Amino acid sequence: MSKPAQTGRRAEYALHTRQAIVDAAGVLFVEKGYFGTKVEEIARRARVAPATVYAVGGGKHGLLRTLIESGTNADEISVVLSRITESADPAELVRFIVRATRQQFEKWSGLMRQVVAAAPQEPTVREIQQIAHASMRHGFVLTARRLDRLGALRADVDEARATDLLWLHLCNAAYFVRTDDLGWSLDESEVWLNEALPAALLARDPERSAGHVRLG
Repeated sequence: MSKPAQTGRRAEYALHTRQAIVDAAGVLFVEKGYFGTKVEEIARRARVAPATVYAVGGGKHGLLRTLIESGTNADEISVVLSRITESADPAELVRFIVRATRQQFEKWSGLMRQVVAAAPQEPTVREIQQIAHASMRHGFVLTARRLDRLGALRADVDEARATDLLWLHLCNAAYFVRTDDLGWSLDESEVWLNEALPAALLARDPERSAGHVRLG
């Protein structure tokens, strides 16, 4: 057997092992919480030695960071950002960002709920939470900027305030309030957002609408 073939198989096995560890950690963090999950449990679920969890995954902190970064760097996020910057219809853009944040919340709320629970007690988790926040905030900055370039924002709402309003309505904490505290379904939440956000952000003047892009 040639050395390249052996090297390729070792690399494939290493990738498989790492993914098994990351997947195991993701399931256990959601089920038991960050503090309730033990490295030994991750190792047992991934069928590796505890030392391998530290060596390959960086322990619980490294695995949580990997999980969050896998979400912020996913191909689907690039697609969302491209759609934002290319949008020409302000109302459609608002509906799109509402749907996109709903879909991300559906996918990641279990893990983010545990991140929120652990962050006050663990500085390293707070740092990881900030990675997720920065990624979401970036999407809102682009959305607010695009709405401004389209001349679609209300006269009393500039780009910075629009970014804040998007965060206020669409961040994970806002979704947790609606779903956990108020008991709204995600369908109810989306209907409300599609009414509340345009009213908060968009001008009613028909001259400030799709196709009237600001220059510069």
